[in-house]
Amino acid sequence: MISEKNSRSCQIPCSSTFKSFSLNAIHSSSLKQLYFLTFLAYFRLLCSLLLPALFLSGILCICLVVLLWGVRLWLQRKKELSSAGGDGKRPLLVAFFHPYCNAGGGGERVLWCAIRTLQKKYRNVTCVVYTGDRDATGEEIIEGAFRRFNIKLIHPVKFVFLKKRFLVEASLYPHFTLLGQSLGSVFLGWEALLKCVPDVYIDSMGYAFTIPLFKYLGGCRVGCYVHYPTISTDMLSVVRNQDTRFNNAAFITSSPLFSKFKLVYYYFFAFMYGLVGSCSDVVMVNSSWTLNHILSLWRAGACTSVVYPPCDVQTFLDIPLEVEKSTSEYSIVSVSQFRPEKDHPLQIRAFAKLLKEKRVGQQPSLKLILIGGCRNQQDEERVKKLKCLCEELGVSDDVMFRINIPFEELKRHLAEATIGLHTMWNEHFGIGVVECMAAGTVILAHNSGGPKLDIVVPHEGHVTGFLAEDEDSYAETMAFIFSLSPEKRLQIRENARRSVHRFSDQHFEDTFLLSVEPLFK
Repeated sequence: MISEKNSRSCQIPCSSTFKSFSLNAIHSSSLKQLYFLTFLAYFRLLCSLLLPALFLSGILCICLVVLLWGVRLWLQRKKELSSAGGDGKRPLLVAFFHPYCNAGGGGERVLWCAIRTLQKKYRNVTCVVYTGDRDATGEEIIEGAFRRFNIKLIHPVKFVFLKKRFLVEASLYPHFTLLGQSLGSVFLGWEALLKCVPDVYIDSMGYAFTIPLFKYLGGCRVGCYVHYPTISTDMLSVVRNQDTRFNNAAFITSSPLFSKFKLVYYYFFAFMYGLVGSCSDVVMVNSSWTLNHILSLWRAGACTSVVYPPCDVQTFLDIPLEVEKSTSEYSIVSVSQFRPEKDHPLQIRAFAKLLKEKRVGQQPSLKLILIGGCRNQQDEERVKKLKCLCEELGVSDDVMFRINIPFEELKRHLAEATIGLHTMWNEHFGIGVVECMAAGTVILAHNSGGPKLDIVVPHEGHVTGFLAEDEDSYAETMAFIFSLSPEKRLQIRENARRSVHRFSDQHFEDTFLLSVEPLFK
């Protein structure tokens, strides 16, 4: 009896456990089926939405491709009808996109030298310039090029005047300026393309976002001359390190959130910039500094080459070099457009510091002469602010502004100057630096960019000039230059002159023709 009861007592819990296990198994199986059915329902819903969306997207893409192809054919037909010459032969149209061709800066000198070079080489070429300078006639623009740069073209140039240049003005985009100007250049490029469809298109002012437009819609062979990358890895570093610069406001650098947001925006823009730039058939850059940035952003090394900008070296070499005679006044000359990146305030502050600390002792009085071009109202306002800074620092009587002056006057000022001053951080090249060296001044430039890598470098082991970085170092270096004997300064000037022959017009013509040759095959 005892064993039977024990047996029954063992059987009861075992049976209960089995029933519980069975119920759990059934419940788990039901949940799996429920999950599967739920997943299946969502999948069917997703497919019912996704497939029509994919189908519609495909239809829209096909329509877009057909539309773009139709626009391309229409533009090609338009070109054939409008470009035939009087003898039935169609000249080769080579168009330069340069909305500010009458500005009078180094980029404009490159433009006119490039056009003159093509006119020398190719007889069947008609050069076209897309410009927004509607306040001047074509004849006045050509005359201005001769007056400012001493460049005389061989054949006439066709000008296409654009109405929408305001779309690339920085003042139109107080925020997201790079993106705004780039998108604006696309609309400006579209206006240019509608007015004249060329065979060869060269962006000579840095509007890379126009390149795909002319290549894929205009059917052109495309090239570009890059003076300064729209965005550079240095700009990314400035934002990443939260450094305050003229293009990185203090309210952004003081906020980690704003800095991170701007960094993401810069990386996105750099990606897009590299994408459009890589569409170029030929890429020319003006210095080793620019080359490094373009190679890292565009990744188009096979078609990229350095073409140093043409500097009117020979004209300045005509200035005789001799030991300075005793004089009652020494002059320091700066040659650059009145743009924010040129950092004229640094020049004025360093000059004021030099005068204030009286580092020149009993030497003759000093004069700072700022020579440059004003492109627009913003540049003129900038000059007014610089004059106010001079008054604030008490150097108004010692600083002279010479704006949009003729070439002969520029040459005279350089011939009389002791120091040539340049303060732009990461200057892409520095034509003004070369001109100062060729004219016989002792150059003092910023320790970065083109001046550091290409221009103010030792020639055959000899010093050709000096570099500085901030207000103190500029003032100290100017004081050191004035402390040198006239004979020592003459030696440095002679070394500099011998080093600048590699930046001559002839050297530019040779390297430019070699680079653009694939566009004319």
